[in-house]
Amino acid sequence: MISFTIDAQENPWLSKLVFLPVFLFTIFLIKKWCAQKPLKNLPPSPPKLPIIGNLHQMGLSPHRNLESLARKHGPLMLLHLGNVPFLVVSSADVAKEILKTHDQFFSNRPKSTAANGIYDCKDIAFSPYGEYWREVKSICVNQLLSNRKVQSFRNVREEEVFLMTEKVRESCRENSVINLSETFAALANDVICRVALGRKYSDGKGGRKFKKVLEELGVLLGAFDVGEFVPWLFWIKYINGMTAKVRKIAQDLDEFLEFVVKEHIDASKRDESGEGGGGGNEGESQKDFVDVLLEIQRNEKGGFVLDAISIKALILDMFAAGTDTTFTLVEWTLSELIRHKNIMVKLKTDLMNIAGCNSTITEEDLDKCQYLKAVIKETLRLHPPLPLLVPRESTQDVRLLSYDIAAGTRVAINAWAIGRDPILWQDPEKFLPERFLKSSVDFKGQFHFIPFGAGRRGCPGAAFALGTVELVLANLVLNFEFALPGGARGEDLDMIEGDGITIHRKFPLLVVPISES
Repeated sequence: MISFTIDAQENPWLSKLVFLPVFLFTIFLIKKWCAQKPLKNLPPSPPKLPIIGNLHQMGLSPHRNLESLARKHGPLMLLHLGNVPFLVVSSADVAKEILKTHDQFFSNRPKSTAANGIYDCKDIAFSPYGEYWREVKSICVNQLLSNRKVQSFRNVREEEVFLMTEKVRESCRENSVINLSETFAALANDVICRVALGRKYSDGKGGRKFKKVLEELGVLLGAFDVGEFVPWLFWIKYINGMTAKVRKIAQDLDEFLEFVVKEHIDASKRDESGEGGGGGNEGESQKDFVDVLLEIQRNEKGGFVLDAISIKALILDMFAAGTDTTFTLVEWTLSELIRHKNIMVKLKTDLMNIAGCNSTITEEDLDKCQYLKAVIKETLRLHPPLPLLVPRESTQDVRLLSYDIAAGTRVAINAWAIGRDPILWQDPEKFLPERFLKSSVDFKGQFHFIPFGAGRRGCPGAAFALGTVELVLANLVLNFEFALPGGARGEDLDMIEGDGITIHRKFPLLVVPISES
């Protein structure tokens, strides 16, 4: 066995060399400790488990579980989902700090396995905060979601609502049960198809498959991928099938959207060669959303390049957000009206006075329907379509209400909890539309009522969705009564929530409609 020792007197430089790594490592630890020291006043947190942190406390209804935790730990609460800090906001005052005072620093989106797998997050909802997001949001708002554009689609909405009421009337004649959840989803899809794609696709096999895949996508976007929060558990998504589901959904969506885009490109070529009939689809002369996106791609105005993936991502965004928000809101509103017969009677009386001898409420009448608007607001308070809104992420260290929030912290704003805060709302668990009749509370600038979010990342399609929702509900309530199958009482209607990023009813709304005429 060979051994040797270092004589510090004979080889002083060797002695220094041995201790140099120790010295450098010590300096590294001190610098790291000093860098973290300022972020010491953290928001209150519930106890966490090793490795998974507070992941086990999210449960199947995160908005409800987080509201329960907030009652114990406060309206600004810091959880740890594995390695990821997760800030939960459950009060209007704190929401204002996030969405207004510090909005610039909380406008990013965290990475998501499902969102990344669908067109690389090149849509509006999930794309990172920056120049690309500003460009595509501007395109969507100006070409589809502005008040002027929403008004221009009036005929589309009125025609589709008429077709829907005729379908309900047919069920009346047959005295049969109708699945209103399915009916509302089809209506929302058809409206979006006509204004965004130029024609309806619901009758074809591809269109029906597309609707089903959209529902699956909503559930997937609301699911937790443990690997996002505990990196060394990334393999779980391969075992539980999440990776395969994302890949399959992405493939199915792309197949349909590729067909739609190609159909528009071919139609444009025919028009340029003089072979097309002109005048647009279904007699609508204005260009649809896909036409506009393709034109922007060809022109590349201002140096902004809109590639093929971006075009399909934006089309998908309009569908996923527009369809889900609309039919979810109609579904929950009618459910609440069926459960509260006195409110249904009051709304019907108000609508009959507005309609007069007519059997239809038109868009011109909607400004007079103040009680209807109050009913819809009350539904949004109790059933915001996205209870936790879309998650945000801080881009830098921020001082928030005396607490230190680190860059890279995920933020969930619990709109569901804020809408039920007893400090803000009298009898918060009761369905009382009257609370909005003499109130100035609206969808913008009021942080105790944020069903569509607020700030830079607030939903730009609120006006589009509400235009359809008001027209649908007005004409249904005006023309029909609704009984539950089997003679069940309205107040016994189940209100169990389903899964997903958008919260629908767990079970479809089945009714027996009774015609008023």
